[in-house]
Amino acid sequence: MGSKHNSSGNRTRPLSIFVIIGLCCFFYLLGAWQKSGFGKGDGIALEITRQTDCSIFTDLNFEAHHNLVEIIQPYTPKAKVFKPCDIRYRDYTPCQEQDRAMKFPRENMIYRERHCPPDEEKLRCLIPAPKGYATPFPWPKSRDYAHYANVPYKSLTVEKAVQNWVQFQGDVFKFPGGGTMFPQGADAYINELASVIPIADGSVRTALDTGCGVASWGAYLLKKNVLAMSFAPRDNHEAQVQFALERGVPAVIGVLGSIHLPYPSRAFDMAQCSRCLIPWTANDGMYLMEVDRVLRPGGYWILSGPPINWKTYYQTWKRSKEDVMAEQRKIEELAELLCWEKKYEKGDIAIWRKKINAKSCRRKSANICASMDADDVWYKKMDTCITPFPEVTSADEVAGGELKKFPARLFSVPPRIAKGSIEGVTTVSYQEDNKLWRKRLDVYKRINGLIGTTRYRNVIDMNAGLGGFAAALESRNSWVMNVVPAIAKNTLGVIYERGLIGIYHNWCEGFSTYPRTYDLIHASGVFSLYQNTCQLEDILLEMDRILRPEGSVILRDGVDVLNKVKKIAGGMRWNTKLIDHEDGPLVPEKILVAFKQYWVGSSGNSTSNDQ
Repeated sequence: MGSKHNSSGNRTRPLSIFVIIGLCCFFYLLGAWQKSGFGKGDGIALEITRQTDCSIFTDLNFEAHHNLVEIIQPYTPKAKVFKPCDIRYRDYTPCQEQDRAMKFPRENMIYRERHCPPDEEKLRCLIPAPKGYATPFPWPKSRDYAHYANVPYKSLTVEKAVQNWVQFQGDVFKFPGGGTMFPQGADAYINELASVIPIADGSVRTALDTGCGVASWGAYLLKKNVLAMSFAPRDNHEAQVQFALERGVPAVIGVLGSIHLPYPSRAFDMAQCSRCLIPWTANDGMYLMEVDRVLRPGGYWILSGPPINWKTYYQTWKRSKEDVMAEQRKIEELAELLCWEKKYEKGDIAIWRKKINAKSCRRKSANICASMDADDVWYKKMDTCITPFPEVTSADEVAGGELKKFPARLFSVPPRIAKGSIEGVTTVSYQEDNKLWRKRLDVYKRINGLIGTTRYRNVIDMNAGLGGFAAALESRNSWVMNVVPAIAKNTLGVIYERGLIGIYHNWCEGFSTYPRTYDLIHASGVFSLYQNTCQLEDILLEMDRILRPEGSVILRDGVDVLNKVKKIAGGMRWNTKLIDHEDGPLVPEKILVAFKQYWVGSSGNSTSNDQ
């Protein structure tokens, strides 16, 4: 029995071995077939591998920061080339043109306000410089001299000869520093004001000159480190604001008419009317109420000229005693209604000081403005009402917050931020913003070593935010016009609380200035802000209009929008360079630096590059 069992087991073992060997051969052959690439799964893998071949990314650039950013894009047509405008447009101001102005009522100076052309009437060409145009004299020489070729208008040298506004000497204009109410010079006039107003110690930093002439008051206040915002209409006093900017003094085209001034409430430490011819008693005192809105609690208002000293001048003014006496009495009544206290009247000058809060005011019933936001003024009609003081808790508290003396005021926390009035801005974020702009300005100076020198005297920041760029740049070599777009967060009040100046504006429209009035334009985020609101080329053409020949531009924005801007600028006689963000090439925000070429207009549409 035992031998039979063993024989059966021996026959089964070779069969098992054969089966195992067969299976091994089968799987070997299956693996070989798959390895040959004919298996479905490996075919997909092979295609994916082919598509992600690293050799496709041969153009990655890991060079150091601030190298030219090359963006690889599909072929696009060449940039549109913008032709020069006719030479007759050399001083074109889109929103203050005389022909359009005359279509509007003269009542309340409406015809001298902003009236911008509709889209189909916009000039889409390059405004030429006059033949012989030269770079303005460096500051402070520019305060006293300007090239005749740059502003070739002599009418003021004749009309205002006795008042020492401006004189023509050879191929230059000379500005002796005189004015209608200070023929002996602005220095003497300012010294008299300083006997009442603390101009020299930093308490007064921002000033408003209504009806500024050639802005000699603002020009000489700069010696006291006071920044004056000067304005005057474009009228028969030809080119007065243009002269001011040519001198390196802040000024804009403007008028007290029917709409609010483009400044926030409580902006200015001091305001003046030096024979500005504004009818202060008209419309129940509406214009004086507007000055009150922009005057800081504790600020000063100066009136020199009619009706002050009417007993001496009423015959010269060709007015009756009763008329001018009644006008001055009405101004006194309005000042009392506004809580202004007269501090000085001697000779041709009277000075009032605004009370620091409503608790110190003993006025009778007054028409208080109902609007909750006294800073919401862009294109808003003025009303005959008084802007209320911000609330205070004690009689010695300054309404709206007390400010430190300049220059400490520049970086101290502005009251609007300390009180939480600016949504999304805190003390910490404000301080971080200051650090950021100091860092960015250092980068700008490495890119362009002329920034911060007198070569770039007149600077404009098209989207100023909290004023960080201007604060970092602050020096006596230059000044900055801080523009807060009407569609952006309203931070202009903060900028003034820092001791800087600025204005509201909509960059879809022309700016209230003459051509060739700024040496350097800075714009952070402007094109992203407006890219769905108006055409980018319209903004760039306006920038070109206000930029001086051989002036510079620094733009900061997303790479996509800056590529569009760079293409348009390529047809505008600008040399451009796209640069990485200061934190490296992986940051999507970039910097576009541009330089405007020198060229001048001539008869017809031809141009010249002669220097």
